[in-house]
Amino acid sequence: MAFESQVHLPQVKIPATYMRGGTSKGVFFNLTDLPERCQVAGQARDNMLLRVIGSPDPYGKQTDGMGGATSSTSKTVILAKSSEENHDVDYLFGQVAIDKAFVDWSGNCGNLTAAVGSFAIMSGLVDASRIPENGVCTVRIWQKNIAKTIIAQVPITDGEVQETGDFELDGVTFPAAEVPVEFIAPVDPSEAMFPTGNVVDELEVPNIGTFKATMITAGIPTIFLNADEIGYTGTELQEAINGDEAALKRFETIRAWGAVKMGLIADISEAVARQHTPKVAFVSPAQDYVTSSAKEVSSSEIDLHVRALSMGKLHHAMMGTAAVAIGTAAAIPGTLVALATGQAADKASESVTFGHPSGTLKVGAQASNVDGNWVVNKAMMSRSARVLMEGKVRIPADAF
Repeated sequence: MAFESQVHLPQVKIPATYMRGGTSKGVFFNLTDLPERCQVAGQARDNMLLRVIGSPDPYGKQTDGMGGATSSTSKTVILAKSSEENHDVDYLFGQVAIDKAFVDWSGNCGNLTAAVGSFAIMSGLVDASRIPENGVCTVRIWQKNIAKTIIAQVPITDGEVQETGDFELDGVTFPAAEVPVEFIAPVDPSEAMFPTGNVVDELEVPNIGTFKATMITAGIPTIFLNADEIGYTGTELQEAINGDEAALKRFETIRAWGAVKMGLIADISEAVARQHTPKVAFVSPAQDYVTSSAKEVSSSEIDLHVRALSMGKLHHAMMGTAAVAIGTAAAIPGTLVALATGQAADKASESVTFGHPSGTLKVGAQASNVDGNWVVNKAMMSRSARVLMEGKVRIPADAF
């Protein structure tokens, strides 16, 4: 029996590093290591990243790629020597859809930011003169997706990045070295932190209902709702929501109408092409609960509960950028986040500890009212990061 011969191009090898940053994982690239046509934005770059991660996958598993079939593990990062003054590295983040041929460049990943500092040092993107033999290296990151400055304080031992340590982060199995991260001026004074002009709005969602909502652009555009208004206690774990297709569809509809109200899209039909932003989160007062790892958390250990959805599913912990939004909203009186802490309508907190499905997280922010407009100087939190694997990722040469 004769077979027709077919010519298939071989695989290409692209230098890459697989890293955990906070409660996320992603494939990191140095811009100059990419194939030439992928060093600029466009379809070739998107196709390359889709194939690396293993998307689109109708099975939802990303078996034939580096993705882990969740929003937290379907991420890519491209770094380059910074072209911005007083910055070390340019950080570009691509959120790869799992079941669609789509890479969302509309926002940042706060969790992976902790790994950006480490990768930048290891890859020679930070001048050697700025790296101490022992101590802390301050890595000045320019986040290109959102045009913001982020500062990562990376520990250094014997001239090398210190990755191991005893810092524990809920949502991450093993301890590692602590990496404090500061998001500088997450909302530019020329931008509207509250796009509607209100700290609380009535968000009308046709055929679903009208809900109180705090819509804020700090860290990442986020829509905060009250848990009880949408039928939840606020202590839910992933299985309570992610297996409920009707609930997920409802959240997506709320997200789409919120995006319109925030001015991020002109029509709800555009939401499908903007999956990464805005986020939807719901808040509730502090209460005892049990985490996904069966750890008991007392209401006395936290100020409030927050649950957030990312790429259409309830997140297993908390996105770093959403944590910035939480910290910022908590620092501004009258927001749903501030009210959930039990503070009076005219009070707020410079730091809060909130409960999420995997445990707790402390985040802080410095906010002030200038001429009637809220301004945030910075938001702070601690993460950790670790290289999981480094070498070359392979994809078929005709994939991009």
